[in-house]
Amino acid sequence: MQRRFLDCVETAAFPGTSEEEKRRLLHMVVVGGGPTGIEVAGELHDFLEEDLKSWYPELHPYMRLTLVEALPGVLPTFSKELIAYTERTFKESRIDIQTATMVKGIKPTSVLLKPKDAPEQEVGCGLVVWAAGNTGRQVTKDLMAKLPEEQSNKRGILIDSHLRMLGASSIFAVGDCTSTSYAPTAQVASQQGAYLARMFKLIARRDALEAQLESLTAGRKEGEDEVVKETEAIKRKMEKIKLKPFEYSHQGSLAYIGSDKAIAELPIFGREWSSGGVATFLFWRSAYLSTLFSFRNRMLVAGDWMRAKFFGR
Repeated sequence: MQRRFLDCVETAAFPGTSEEEKRRLLHMVVVGGGPTGIEVAGELHDFLEEDLKSWYPELHPYMRLTLVEALPGVLPTFSKELIAYTERTFKESRIDIQTATMVKGIKPTSVLLKPKDAPEQEVGCGLVVWAAGNTGRQVTKDLMAKLPEEQSNKRGILIDSHLRMLGASSIFAVGDCTSTSYAPTAQVASQQGAYLARMFKLIARRDALEAQLESLTAGRKEGEDEVVKETEAIKRKMEKIKLKPFEYSHQGSLAYIGSDKAIAELPIFGREWSSGGVATFLFWRSAYLSTLFSFRNRMLVAGDWMRAKFFGR
């Protein structure tokens, strides 16, 4: 994406490039109005305004960003106030938002858009970033095809409350390959992964107790009190192992919207707390750093942010 992006800019800077071709090359289209699409559009805007504007001042008037969303509005999981705030910020940043518009096709030099109540139109552009979701992998499709009665949803694998595939209880599925009521986010997949780790540990403990019980029963003789007591103790341990269903705990939603601004919705004391602006952006960065896996990664990312702030990208 970065290589294609810079190719467009450098090609537009060639002497003799027509006005029409400059407008096409410097028109960037982001497809998808969820948190990913919003963040990509915000980052592209920052790159254009903070870096390329100083490198290519003569091209700045031609630079244009468009965000396309098939639903009536962007950020469907956020509150109306934060959606309105994001749309105002994008308008101030000269990012065009086209809602209720479907992408019918993508060509090498253009994208085919179909607004809800208007005819299909071909819009010239230099770069299209797809942030509207992905199709399922072949292994997922093959698994679902083997169980057509239980796996009737084409969007993904149907699972039970213990994350087991319907029709095949020995197969577990988490994340975007499943079709559930949960949002397809890293937060959901992370909690599902942690839950499965606990589940597998309990299942392994239960299997070990079952094997122990089986060996005791096989070698047991009538009247052996010690064996009877040990058998009862193992059965009590097995009864204590409870495989609880998965329960998702929403920790809040965060999204960067460009221009050093972010939006956040956090559950605090049973209520949903909403915020947007520069202070939220600083909170977003601290939350981002806190979720990285190692101190080394945190230092590397923080260092990248500092270098970009002082020296540009």
